[in-house]
Amino acid sequence: MVLTQRPTPRRPTLEDVARRSGVSKSTVSRVINDEPKVRAEVVDRVREVITELGYVPNQAARQLVTHRTNAVAVVATEPDNRLFLDPFFDCLLRGIRRELARHGAQAVLLFLDEPDDYARVADYLGGGHVDGAVLFSLRPGDRLHEMIERIGLPAVFGGRPLLRAGDTVHRHAYVDGDNRGGARQAVRHLVSLGRKRVATVTGPHDQETSAADRLAGYRDVLLDAPPELTERADYTRQGGADAMAALLDRCPDLDAVFVASDLMASGALQTLRARGRRVPEDVAVVGFDDLTDIAESTDPPLTTVHQDVEGMGRLMARLLFDRTERADRTEHRTDRIEAPSVVVPTRLVLRGSA
Repeated sequence: MVLTQRPTPRRPTLEDVARRSGVSKSTVSRVINDEPKVRAEVVDRVREVITELGYVPNQAARQLVTHRTNAVAVVATEPDNRLFLDPFFDCLLRGIRRELARHGAQAVLLFLDEPDDYARVADYLGGGHVDGAVLFSLRPGDRLHEMIERIGLPAVFGGRPLLRAGDTVHRHAYVDGDNRGGARQAVRHLVSLGRKRVATVTGPHDQETSAADRLAGYRDVLLDAPPELTERADYTRQGGADAMAALLDRCPDLDAVFVASDLMASGALQTLRARGRRVPEDVAVVGFDDLTDIAESTDPPLTTVHQDVEGMGRLMARLLFDRTERADRTEHRTDRIEAPSVVVPTRLVLRGSA
């Protein structure tokens, strides 16, 4: 018995799509690459034929034409264990990934944990491997801003960067929450409950500007709050627990606390319970972020400031695609592109803790 191998079916080509559509190959190419100046009815017809034939563009050839890799670097200055354990980052990354997928792009996650990582990441970003970068969890004075400018890569930052000396406007697009306004809402709520000794657990001030802005919002409402009612922590559950313990040791008569993240607030609630303080009867607690996995599972459920973290991730990716398209139209001169930025509004969500 002689076995005969079936011939491999021929893949549809660009020429096949053009022939079936009744247009030129260059027109098909313009439709595939979403270029302007193609009539809507022609676009619809070509896309219909692409679906009928099951045509898949040759990505290597397409990249030669478009100079696009369909990859975006997501750069974080956080240890990988913190990044994947903190629900805030998980939510943010989910939003970024979903928006990238909607545009047919993929994320390349890069970590900046050690000083030597900067040279490695700079080489990668400047090597033509990605179309742009989304960067977050940066620290004041971080060299990434200069690195991005030197490479000329379209980029969007998560969180409002600090202005550098001599700058009056931000050079890079960013997406941030209304940290200061949200903090004011939280503290005003605690004051409206009749609380007299309102403390705060603030985040680390070596990260972006969010911690400083939330502390500023607290001080906007409590202009004369003594410094002993402020304790700095590190945006972790244990950090919140330790900060709450330090506040109770220093100020045992405190009756409310605004905690600058839900994760830290969950740690603060643990300490209050261990010290025999009832929430909210003895101490009212308000967090920040409204990460429902945390806020709805604490005992009692956490009153907190809501910001759309996943939506912020989507916005970061969307702004980046706007910038890459505009960079293409200006011959990749990203310094010519105005840096639009978005500040996402916040609102207070009332639950059982305050």
